[in-house]
Amino acid sequence: MAEKVIIIGSGCAGLSAAIYTSREGFKPLLIGGSLPGGQLSLTTEVENYPGFEDGVQGPELINKMRAQAEKFGTRFLDEDVTEVDFKSRPFKVTAAGTTYETDSVIIATGANAMLLGLDNEQKFMGRGVSTCATCDGAFFKNKNVIVVGGGDTAMEDSTFLTRFATSVTIVHRRDAFRASKVMQERALKNPKIKVMWDTVVVDIGGDKKVASVKLKNVKTGDVKEMPIDGIFIAIGYSPNTGIFKGHLKLDEKGYLVVEDEVMTGVTGVYVAGDVADHFYRQAVVAAGAGVKAALQAREYLSKLEFERSKAKK
Repeated sequence: MAEKVIIIGSGCAGLSAAIYTSREGFKPLLIGGSLPGGQLSLTTEVENYPGFEDGVQGPELINKMRAQAEKFGTRFLDEDVTEVDFKSRPFKVTAAGTTYETDSVIIATGANAMLLGLDNEQKFMGRGVSTCATCDGAFFKNKNVIVVGGGDTAMEDSTFLTRFATSVTIVHRRDAFRASKVMQERALKNPKIKVMWDTVVVDIGGDKKVASVKLKNVKTGDVKEMPIDGIFIAIGYSPNTGIFKGHLKLDEKGYLVVEDEVMTGVTGVYVAGDVADHFYRQAVVAAGAGVKAALQAREYLSKLEFERSKAKK
């Protein structure tokens, strides 16, 4: 017997969709991946999620949402989806060698921030290393930080961080930014921002939190150590859409293309969160999108159930 709804992804978007669809009695199957929880599972303190006046740890927030979804009847499978088939109905979703049939699918697989690949990067994630300026900028009031990158995101993050930080240094591996002219001008005119051209970060130092970085000039080969309080990595995001290529429409950056916020080109297949959002990338926005996808799935499943009951008469 086919599932009513399968949710792929276990971050804020997927769990919010699970809470709503399970309360509707659809008993969703949430396939959350072998490393469940999304970006919040790698985040320490979250201060901007509504309802937590003293902040909340990222993993704690995910655990609370998961428990809430489970309470209403969501079933969890912590495995990676390896294949999908949206060409025939019921749809097919394969994970851990088993193929599940389902009337509807909500995709909430998220996007991963691209990292520098340094040994200490994960060690200091949430302890001075961040991939989200708007999430973590307030923790660096009166601190000195660097932003790694040269695109629009790096410019936007740098400008945003000047609201809190004493100084912001943009570290860029080339001698020119690839950001749009207006974004470059806005950043370069800010007196708190300076630039280190032709430079890459080769190491991160510190004990319990970031205290310094080693910087290498790619033209001269010179390496120097710089004391620093925080590192914001802004070299892009990679949406988790590999299994959907050839099944759903992707944009030039690999994000899922949506219509009316959560709709795909396939009726019964919906999208929520960072897998389609390369602009906001906020937990609360992803949660809201998960709710929208769930409500659309509810409407579709209700119509489907009505048509099936009519056909039996």
